Amino acid sequence: MDKLATIDIVVFIAFIAMVMAVALLAGRTKGKHKDAQDFFLAGRGLKWWLIGFSLIAANISTEQFVGMSGASASHVGLAIASYEWMAAITLVVVAFAFLPYFLRAGIYTMPEFLEVRYNAGARAIMAIFTVLIYMLLLGAVTYSGAVTMQTLLGKAGISIGLIEPSLVIALIAMIYVVTGGLKASVWADLVQGTALIIGGGVIMYFAFKMLGAAETVTTITDISTGEVGTVALDPAKSAMERFTDLNSNRLNMFLPGDDKVLPWTALCLGLWIPNFYYWGLNQYITQRTLGSSSLAEGQKGIVFSAFLKLLIPFIVVIPGIIAFNLFAGDMRLEARNDVAKAMAMYAEANPKTQFVTVQQAPDDAAIEAFSGPGYVLAVYENEEAIKELEAENPHVLPVIQKDLEAFKGSVATYQLFDAKEDRSWSHVNADLAVEVAAYNKATESAAKKAGAATDTQALTAFKYDTALGQLLGEVLPAGSGLIGFVLAALLGAVISSLAAMLNAASSIFTLDIYRKFVAPNASQGSTVLIGRVAVVTFAVVAAVLSPALSNPNLSNSIFTIIQKGQGVLSPGILAIFAFGLIVRRAPRMCGVAGLVTNVICYGGLWYTSEKTKLFEGIDFLNNFLNWMAISLGVCLVVMTLMTLIRPLKEPMKFEAKTDLDLKGSKGAMTAGIVCVILTLVLYVIFSPLVIAK
Repeated sequence: MDKLATIDIVVFIAFIAMVMAVALLAGRTKGKHKDAQDFFLAGRGLKWWLIGFSLIAANISTEQFVGMSGASASHVGLAIASYEWMAAITLVVVAFAFLPYFLRAGIYTMPEFLEVRYNAGARAIMAIFTVLIYMLLLGAVTYSGAVTMQTLLGKAGISIGLIEPSLVIALIAMIYVVTGGLKASVWADLVQGTALIIGGGVIMYFAFKMLGAAETVTTITDISTGEVGTVALDPAKSAMERFTDLNSNRLNMFLPGDDKVLPWTALCLGLWIPNFYYWGLNQYITQRTLGSSSLAEGQKGIVFSAFLKLLIPFIVVIPGIIAFNLFAGDMRLEARNDVAKAMAMYAEANPKTQFVTVQQAPDDAAIEAFSGPGYVLAVYENEEAIKELEAENPHVLPVIQKDLEAFKGSVATYQLFDAKEDRSWSHVNADLAVEVAAYNKATESAAKKAGAATDTQALTAFKYDTALGQLLGEVLPAGSGLIGFVLAALLGAVISSLAAMLNAASSIFTLDIYRKFVAPNASQGSTVLIGRVAVVTFAVVAAVLSPALSNPNLSNSIFTIIQKGQGVLSPGILAIFAFGLIVRRAPRMCGVAGLVTNVICYGGLWYTSEKTKLFEGIDFLNNFLNWMAISLGVCLVVMTLMTLIRPLKEPMKFEAKTDLDLKGSKGAMTAGIVCVILTLVLYVIFSPLVIAK
């Protein structure tokens, strides 16, 4: 794609304007001021179709379209769809096991329920930790949209940093949340969720069309080693036949037990924890269901969204896999900035390296001539000099002089280098990998003798998170307006997710912290005002934090950043909610104990795995999903012991504190059972029993 056509720009601006208009009109209310229920819960008047689309729009724009397409482009493949398909089962359980209690209690926020079941201390701890976690999520959501915009505009010849699109995304979301609250958000979600699903389908169609016309492509031939190969395609085969032949090993929902991202062991327990937390106990999702006009409407909306979750991997994950087939070379070029930092640090840490050299300002001819197997750090005085280059070579890493010095200065005394998530790095850099392994072994030995800690720098061969940007920039027909539509749908859905989080973070800060502990007697008007101020503040945090998340040391995929960070909170919250609902005699201090126990346990496992060698060779203890499972178990043991020692004298009763109709939906129950059966069938189809033989 050389540039965005005029029609793409027109379609893009028109769509964003339409969404803004719908949101602002829907958020209007009579009178000058809204009360807290109207602003934070849309007046508790949401119908099932609004709830269903809003749940999806709040969810799929961030992790799924950028993070999941990026994860699927790597060796993980379709396995990352477990976050979607297991969520379908989770949603059905939430609709009938959790939602009745939440609506009966008449709560505004999830921390508020902890005060109903436990005490104010549990509410405060959850509120504070949730706000802190949401700051990470706010940045992650904004980053996911910004990096796609950066990639696409780069293909159009427009070079921008991450901060510019981050500011635009944060500003638009902030405007309609400040103006219309949750009601504005869910109506915008209806438009953007529909457009995003259509846009995903369009991308998938044209991705298959390009694969059907390709002559040679790239694929991961062995997911256990990350081996990458180039394959000449049979012109007689259809696009679907080509796809399955190339990627059958990545159409497997069950990865090896030693996988760093999603081992099969996580499917047994670990993955259920973030799923139940996210869909049942996470404010920016549950806020939509808490705004239901009745229990039946809420249940129908949740089950509707569960069926939509079964569809998402086909329009998100499958295109991500195809993106690697078609654009692996481009993804490697996109990774040069990350590789430059790692190689600069490695050359400083290991001056004897045979595979990393430094050259001052090589010209285009010199760049094209270098063929590896190592890397050249091409040093230039400024960014303008780099922009003037026409040649691109994955082995030649342009870097500004001052950045090179900064990279060298960041090397620790005992610095290690590890391709912990990108299995393909060792295959792409086979000779260098042998040298790095020998260096790491010697450094670890020296650190052990000195009794000192080591630091680790991530190594990555491909920028997988650019998968969606590659698809948008290369497979959609130019001049048709489709690029503008899909780009607008993506940006709009990213804004939907950000708006949902801004609303949720504002709700928790205002209702669980400000009005609970700072101004208990605050009027409805001042409460809504503080909520709006909080929205503006969190929007600024989102825009500022977004660029920092491009650091590959955090993770090779934004999706993993989000999931790993939430582990500090999710196992403990799931444990105390589930335990409190099932064990009615659990003492009120169990809430605080469970939350604190999880922080200590999960944090301890994370630190031990990342900063020490105690878990070396124990695959189960080096995956964050398994840390969640262990932490959940420890929390349940602690709370069980507390209950056995000092149970409540009388079982806890949840009194109805709402005027809503609390009669459930039998039709939604039947549909939910069908959804669960369909999910299990999909797991059988995409397993070594059928497709992934």
